[in-house]
Amino acid sequence: MAKQKDDTPKRVNILNRRASHEYAFIVKYDAGIMLQGTEIKSIRDGSVQIQDGFCSFHPDGSLWVHNLTIAKYTEGTYNNHEPTRARKLLLTKRELKQLANKNQEQGLTIIPIRMFVNDRGFAKLEIALAKGKKLFDKRDDLKAKDQKREMDRARDY
Repeated sequence: MAKQKDDTPKRVNILNRRASHEYAFIVKYDAGIMLQGTEIKSIRDGSVQIQDGFCSFHPDGSLWVHNLTIAKYTEGTYNNHEPTRARKLLLTKRELKQLANKNQEQGLTIIPIRMFVNDRGFAKLEIALAKGKKLFDKRDDLKAKDQKREMDRARDY
């Protein structure tokens, strides 16, 4: 892992904040990602954009993530990777079967929520089976968030 100046490991935790506003999460999974060459170095630098990402199944039954942008590594040479290519996700057969069955339902999609590097140094992508929120659901969430913030402020004084 990349080290900071005080010799503590730098934690990589890239969030998709818009996803919790746009979708209601039904079930979450941690998936490994098949990476090429310099992609892990860019991830450790934090040069990842997951807001537009989505997942889809290929005919062979594997799950792939699309529109996940991992910026080119600045120190890379001609062997640098393609920033927006589709990447295969690594899940167990049981998890893939569950996701495939649930994904057939109307209005459900699979989206990336968070990318992180685990203790062993592997890049992982937290994905969720999600259902899109309606406008009134979004308003209710914002109202509840504001009320919680007001309660926290009142408690601090």
